[in-house]
Amino acid sequence: MYPQKIKPFLYLGIFYLIISLVIRVIFFFHPITTASFSVFEVIKVLSIGFLNDAFVFVLASSILAIYFLFLSNSKYKKPYGYIILGILVLFFLYIWLVPNNIFKQYGGSISEVALTFVGIKALFFALMLFLPNQRIKIRNVLYFITLLLYVLLIIFNAVSEYFFYNEFGVRYNFIAVDYLIYTNEVIGNVMESYPVIPLFSAILIVTLAITWFIFKKTKNELLELPNFKQKMVLLGSFIVLSLISVWAVSSLMKIKSENVFADEIENNGLPKFYWAFTHNELDYFQFYSQIDQREAEKNFLSQFPEHTLKRTITAEQPELKKNVVLISIESLSADFMEHYGNTQKITPFLDSLANQSLMFTNLYATGNRTVRGLEALTLCIPPTAGESIIKRDDNKNKFTTGSVFKSKGYDVKFLYGGYSYFDNMSDFFGGNGYDIVDRNNFKPEEITFANVWGVADEDMARKAIQVMNSEAKSGKPFFNHWMTVSNHRPFTYPDGRIDIPGTAKSREGGVKYTDYSLRLFFEMAKKQDWYKNTVFVIIADHCASSAGKTELPMEKYRIPAMIFSEGYIQPQKFDKLMSQIDLMPTLFGLLNFSYQSKFLGQDVFKKEFQPKAYIATYQDLGFVKDGYMTIISPVKKVKQYSLTAEQSDLAPEFKYKYDEKLLKNNNEQLINETISAYQSTSYWLKTKQLNR
Repeated sequence: MYPQKIKPFLYLGIFYLIISLVIRVIFFFHPITTASFSVFEVIKVLSIGFLNDAFVFVLASSILAIYFLFLSNSKYKKPYGYIILGILVLFFLYIWLVPNNIFKQYGGSISEVALTFVGIKALFFALMLFLPNQRIKIRNVLYFITLLLYVLLIIFNAVSEYFFYNEFGVRYNFIAVDYLIYTNEVIGNVMESYPVIPLFSAILIVTLAITWFIFKKTKNELLELPNFKQKMVLLGSFIVLSLISVWAVSSLMKIKSENVFADEIENNGLPKFYWAFTHNELDYFQFYSQIDQREAEKNFLSQFPEHTLKRTITAEQPELKKNVVLISIESLSADFMEHYGNTQKITPFLDSLANQSLMFTNLYATGNRTVRGLEALTLCIPPTAGESIIKRDDNKNKFTTGSVFKSKGYDVKFLYGGYSYFDNMSDFFGGNGYDIVDRNNFKPEEITFANVWGVADEDMARKAIQVMNSEAKSGKPFFNHWMTVSNHRPFTYPDGRIDIPGTAKSREGGVKYTDYSLRLFFEMAKKQDWYKNTVFVIIADHCASSAGKTELPMEKYRIPAMIFSEGYIQPQKFDKLMSQIDLMPTLFGLLNFSYQSKFLGQDVFKKEFQPKAYIATYQDLGFVKDGYMTIISPVKKVKQYSLTAEQSDLAPEFKYKYDEKLLKNNNEQLINETISAYQSTSYWLKTKQLNR
């Protein structure tokens, strides 16, 4: 009896394990997996992966277990059947007709989902109650639908994991959680990036075939339903297995090795997704190494002349009230530019502009998401564990670059071609005193092309000129922070602008089109009266990819940055190591601003400047200094790598790849500096000392 009743679980489980194995093998041979594996490592990854998948399936099959638990013929007998149907109908009417029912209080679409579920349940219960001769057929239909949903989810999850790995080189993480939240942008992105109809058609055909096979092999199990005693035995067994699985999945996720790709491949995406969903913020003081707080602050603040968090910056020259335009370019890796060795000629304008600018050739992004770049340029602080501050609840009233400009009488705006609710940008910038110009401000006739991420960069360039012309008429200087969008998958843009058609949907096309749009912007800007009194700051938000052999592959965080102002900024190259958080304090130094500062970045032209960089993911916090990269991670883990720059023949003065060698004997001073930086930043954020 019992072995027969678990046949549906066995068939689904075997199917899930096979699909998971196929995905795992694909990841081994995927081009993004740049690590090599010994035979022992392959066996270890596949073994741990198998255990991960088996325990995850036990947990995922809980809905199927509940489905079987409630299969019964006795509930349709009089008067129970009528009572149950009456309750279902009343519950349906409650959700439908009561304005402030319990589901609507949760907001979103929960009420509609509950109404649909209860309605379908009531309909099928009524059919089985009033059509007893058709009960087996109806039950078979419901069983087939249940199996179909399971098979569809297994296949769809595998396809999703593949595309996610193809994009980021990891299993699900915080980005996947974002994708679930921002469904409009993400679904639109998928629709525009991939051959959706053939892909979904194939998924549907395979799903139907597998479902029909499992259904035919197991449908007879519904002819004889288990009695109450048998159900209790099955339920007890499942509860025990589930508890073991919860413990096992949690334990397996803690197994780590020096090969990041091995860790990702042996993991299962579903528990990683759940972990990311429930841990969008990491408490530094719970998960990371610490030292005495006063010592940490003293260590970190020693880089500043006043050795205090709040410092008085006093300029030696008269202040310059020049307009400032900060352009954050989406996903522009340094190696897209000819200056860093690229031979594709996809950034002709930016390369020409770099020759006329103060160019920072050895600058590194703090993270691998747009919100990290915006955080670094706006708050000028090292990245912190978990989600970016931009996406946290406590993200307002911070000390920002915008607040410095406002204190000088500037108009301050954030410009974005998409809808700024995405990534919580509207909440963050609006809550910190910025006026916002986004897609909501465009008239239909101002949009020549748009995709799911927003209007084309050239349309935003025209809108930016319009905004700046209006600001210039007010007589006040302006600071505008423009975030581009076109260099983002699906990489679509208007045809006829560049020699790569928008239908190609290529990364190179996205880069070259953004370069074209920036050329258009500067051509229009040169015709304006305010142009010669304006400083332009151009920098990437992050690189196009951050996947590598180690947690934080150094070369995957290198981004281009330049400051241009015709007749004011003299062309030169600054080659010392620096961080994205140093750029705006450096700009304020060039403008001779005197102000009260809480920035944790430095003006790189001051004598006390210490070459260093902060690079991080959501968990791994890295500090680069003196040829070492120190990484602190949960749970109180510390790693240190020596960095050896390998110069390329293409452009030996700029193009570096780093050989990262894990050290056995760590440099304790640099470990203390790393902990001091991240611990102090986390503490000051927690205690609101970085607020205005």
